[in-house]
Amino acid sequence: MAILIDPPMWPAHGTSFSHLVSDSSLTELHEFARRAGVPGRAFDEDHYDVPSARYRELIELGARAVDGRELIRALRASGLRVPAHARAGGALPALERRWLDLWTDRPDLGEHLLGRWNEEHRHYHGPAHLLAVLRRLDDLTRRGTPGLQAAGERAPAPSRRVRLAAWFHDAVYDGVPGQDEARSAELARQMLAENVPAGRLARQVADLVLCTTDHRIPAGLEAELRGDAALLIDADLGVLAEPAAGYARYVAAVRADYAHVGEQAWRAGRAAVLDHLLGADPLFRTDWAREHWTQRATENLRRERATLGAD
Repeated sequence: MAILIDPPMWPAHGTSFSHLVSDSSLTELHEFARRAGVPGRAFDEDHYDVPSARYRELIELGARAVDGRELIRALRASGLRVPAHARAGGALPALERRWLDLWTDRPDLGEHLLGRWNEEHRHYHGPAHLLAVLRRLDDLTRRGTPGLQAAGERAPAPSRRVRLAAWFHDAVYDGVPGQDEARSAELARQMLAENVPAGRLARQVADLVLCTTDHRIPAGLEAELRGDAALLIDADLGVLAEPAAGYARYVAAVRADYAHVGEQAWRAGRAAVLDHLLGADPLFRTDWAREHWTQRATENLRRERATLGAD
């Protein structure tokens, strides 16, 4: 494992900046930055921007000087490189458009939710994740209605309530499993009850949000919601079926979300999560996701689980 830094050649704010990265671990990168006194606000999803005045100092503290091309190659090889389309800043305009399509006359509510999703402490559970979930909802709804494209018909959109559930499902995120989902569901109940005359939608959206706690459909969930629950669960878990590099970025970002948890506790907690997912039968709830995502997701989960060793 190594911390790499390229020459200060990126101009901004009256100076030039270097990129500080790890070739293997965001946890390692954050720890190095903490020891070196690099502020958290300098982190930009897969690297820290550091001013030229600190270049030599950071090398003396252990960063290895490389040129820009070698730094990018190492970052890509590590799987930590965040492509442009997956960056939070790139996701925000798309999310703003999606919210206006969902609820045209309440842009203020969308702004409030986007403010929550864009909180500084979020790494995986940020705007790019929300956009990915919404896109997977579109895809799964379309793939679950075969024959429409062949017939020249327009594919149906996901229901309004499941799209609202996606917007609310991690609206509260403090890195406390179970509590975060419960508080997100309560936020949906409160905010939708204030903005929608009928209380039924608020209750239904909250019930769907709670399904993301353990990614199971409760036996008592009303029949009308079960299809939406399957879509939301699979859209949320779809990241498990990413190619290996994308899965590695996901794991690194989740670890960064839990930077407040020590390594031993992280490994134990993560192992429990992986065991739960590997024991789920089925892992995915919609027919298309089960057929097309299960194998790669299982391979990713088993590979990560092997790195954590025995309980």
